[in-house]
Amino acid sequence: MSRRLILEAGRADRQYWPDLWRYRELLLILAWRDVSVRYKQTAVGIAWAIIRPFLTTVVFTVVFGHIAKVQTNGAVPYAIVVISGLLPWTLFSSVLGDASNSVVSNSNLISKVYFPRLIIPLATVLVVVIDFAVSLLILAGLMLWYGVVPGWQILLLPGFVALALLTSLGPAIWAAAVVVKYRDFRFVIPFVLQFGLYVSPVGFPSSVVPEQWRLLYNLNPMVGIIDGFRWCILGGDSPIYWPGFILGLAVTLVFVWLGIGTFRRIERRFADLI
Repeated sequence: MSRRLILEAGRADRQYWPDLWRYRELLLILAWRDVSVRYKQTAVGIAWAIIRPFLTTVVFTVVFGHIAKVQTNGAVPYAIVVISGLLPWTLFSSVLGDASNSVVSNSNLISKVYFPRLIIPLATVLVVVIDFAVSLLILAGLMLWYGVVPGWQILLLPGFVALALLTSLGPAIWAAAVVVKYRDFRFVIPFVLQFGLYVSPVGFPSSVVPEQWRLLYNLNPMVGIIDGFRWCILGGDSPIYWPGFILGLAVTLVFVWLGIGTFRRIERRFADLI
């Protein structure tokens, strides 16, 4: 039986989100391809997902913990404070950094076949999640080393991982579309991420920020996410600043809305721009 091809104005837009689900196998294929390419011809392979955050934790611990003498709760080992902030930040920065160049990197695929282009940046998210899961081994090892036993809050950690991905998704999708239109913007992303690493509470608890500035500080949505990670791991030793957390969540939703809207608007011209 032959199939009929129906051409109807606006039909592609109405079918876009159902098509995103229909093409889920393509998403998995692209993610697996990125995983294999990332560690191809490397000496230690996926172990880099452990080495990089571990070395960063060592640097932060030496510079901020022993030299700068950053004030933390004395009952909490500083290395645990750092790794519990570094892991969500690395998740966020990896999604944003990888997704921002994903559409341009797949220009040949975009110009040849139809599929919802949103699949491309989403595929990078799956790759980063795999790296993040491996990186959790560092956290587990340090908790065993220092004898840190988590409370019931640790059960909520997957929820904060999902929130970290949601927080990264909006800027990542927005950047993926903007880089197609303005190629020089891809050089801005690494600078923004480097700056964000030091203004986010990775090497220090957010409680060191003066009370009158804490709400403003939480306009950076990663502040609440990092606080949430530490709360899941350390419990009452690292409480969440709930007004700031709710504000950060609202900022996250705005970024997701802005990112999807910008991507869908520029997506129609991807083939011409690329």
